[in-house]
Amino acid sequence: MASDRSGAKRNSKLKDTALDHVLLNGDTLTHQQVVAVARGKQPVKVSAEGRVRAAAAHRTVIDAAKRRPVYAQSTGVGANKDKSVSESEAVDHGLRLVRSHAAGDGPLVGQEISRAMMIVRLNQLTIGGSGVRPELLDALEHALNNDLTPPVSRYGAIGTGDLSALATTALCMMGERSWQGGSMPAQPFDRTDAMAFMSSSAATLGEVALVCHDLLQDLRAGLHVAALSFAALGGNRETLHVKVQLAHPHPGQRAAAETLQRLLGPAQHHQAQRIQDPYSLRALPQVYGAALDALEHLERILTIEMNGSPENPLVDPESGDVFHNGNFHAIYVGLALDAVRLAVYNAAAMSAARVSALMEPGLTKLRPFLASGPEASSGLLITEYVAQSALAELRHLAAPDSVGGAVVSRGSEELASFATQSAWHTASFETAYETVLACELLAAVRALRQQHVVLTDSPLHEVYTKAALLLDPSTDDRSVERDLALARTYVKNL
Repeated sequence: MASDRSGAKRNSKLKDTALDHVLLNGDTLTHQQVVAVARGKQPVKVSAEGRVRAAAAHRTVIDAAKRRPVYAQSTGVGANKDKSVSESEAVDHGLRLVRSHAAGDGPLVGQEISRAMMIVRLNQLTIGGSGVRPELLDALEHALNNDLTPPVSRYGAIGTGDLSALATTALCMMGERSWQGGSMPAQPFDRTDAMAFMSSSAATLGEVALVCHDLLQDLRAGLHVAALSFAALGGNRETLHVKVQLAHPHPGQRAAAETLQRLLGPAQHHQAQRIQDPYSLRALPQVYGAALDALEHLERILTIEMNGSPENPLVDPESGDVFHNGNFHAIYVGLALDAVRLAVYNAAAMSAARVSALMEPGLTKLRPFLASGPEASSGLLITEYVAQSALAELRHLAAPDSVGGAVVSRGSEELASFATQSAWHTASFETAYETVLACELLAAVRALRQQHVVLTDSPLHEVYTKAALLLDPSTDDRSVERDLALARTYVKNL
């Protein structure tokens, strides 16, 4: 990650799109590449080694099933794991599994999430631990490169494998359900393919990849907006000093402080107004740093998951055997997502606190609420309420999902991670957090205007100038609804 932990602009051309395709080898997939394929529709290509590994695993699982029970191939699934599948039943066993599991409900997820799921699962299949026929890799590659997506319902997973989403994808590949965006030749599924294809949290991981990208962008924007408030409130830059950071050397904290120092420009041009600032300024590197570190941890977990084998059973051509396991359980992802939401919530709460600080004459040396006109004018008073309303939504969403519990399949599966729900809630952070930042941006720009602060010697000058050109300079009491919408758009693309 970059020194300021910043993500690429959401609407800009991603670095990965400079390549002809994303090569899938089961080892190097990044969240940036997932975004490039899911949103930018960059083509994908399965590596030759990936096809070789898939073919070897397919041969291995067929041989292993002749010697010993293999879950979901010679047995039932879930609580039916001890039920044997006879040779006469085996012909249709895989088809029955796929059909019975393709039963989600609720609204369809966005097609970008379906595409993200497909690239993650395809990358995992190239590792060669599933046992599916290599032809399925070719079919998934074809679907992605021809912009075909399965109709995936929102409800159906609890963080122990996205069974219904992947079963629906399988039915599309088999020709039993329609793709969104067109059609392609049907691909048969046999008993070696069914559960082996579905044993993954690829839909959850795909959504997390998009979340990582978007929250990195939001935090980058948040630091830029915070720097404007820091300048408007005359913050004491001792809190950003390198000596302070070295004394408490968390990577995210140091990165946040360095970014703020760079944006604010030479320290000699800034006069501190106070010895001790409010926490929303004095502890800014610490709080934003915790959010940056939480996101970096999530990115590390995500990269391992996208390039790991969640297969149950895991097929190992080297030993010629299979290993039944719980690698599909998404607890690592769920816990990391919960931590991200709690950390970003605190960054948002600090932003809302700066909105309130900007309303206070004792801190800005300006009129209450940055008002003008008659003494009782309200100015930007309402922005505090808007910010706190959005923050209340974030507080609700920040509740950890990993504390939930579910006992399913007659008690054989007794602890779910709810990483899927955690991914949804983290994705839902974006709108409310950007509203809080929009409130802060509107207030900071108005305060700097009224103070006639000159920022020409700092990189912050461009951020301020563009925002000032966008936002109405009138300070009379009026609706600032349009200003907030413009500020939110500015923040989203900062």
